[in-house]
Amino acid sequence: MSATARARQDPQDWDGARFGRILLATEGRPIPEAAIRRVIELADPHGASVRVLSIARVHGTSFGMPTPGLLPSRDEWRQQQEIVTKAIKRLKRKGLEADGHVVGTRKSTKKIVEEATLEECEAIVMAADPDRPRLIADAMWSQEPQRVRRKAKVPVFLVPDDGD
Repeated sequence: MSATARARQDPQDWDGARFGRILLATEGRPIPEAAIRRVIELADPHGASVRVLSIARVHGTSFGMPTPGLLPSRDEWRQQQEIVTKAIKRLKRKGLEADGHVVGTRKSTKKIVEEATLEECEAIVMAADPDRPRLIADAMWSQEPQRVRRKAKVPVFLVPDDGD
């Protein structure tokens, strides 16, 4: 079975699996406690590390070039940095090695999958809204975790975002 096929298996098939390197990613939403708990469940007790990644959304381009009005504001950068910092603190309190950063992009699926590859992550954990029909979902920013699940070559664990 190929790596992509294994990654697309039902996440329940991975119950009990432990990973040494995990990417905790968000497309901009706050990282809920449920996602932190899922990372802890999946982390190898013999020395796992976690990379936290948040996306600061670039809203578009003008004539193929990023336009200042479409880039994330200082406030948006600060909010995303706070999300990363809080997640890192929560993970470290639980005894996991963690680091992270914020990336600005229009193509968050691509950046999240690239980060997982560059950091040699064995799994991705993301908070997610319920799945929507694909035709509608492709136009919704909130369905980014589902796109990551389709594109990634590692298992992607989507945690329901209950807004906690």
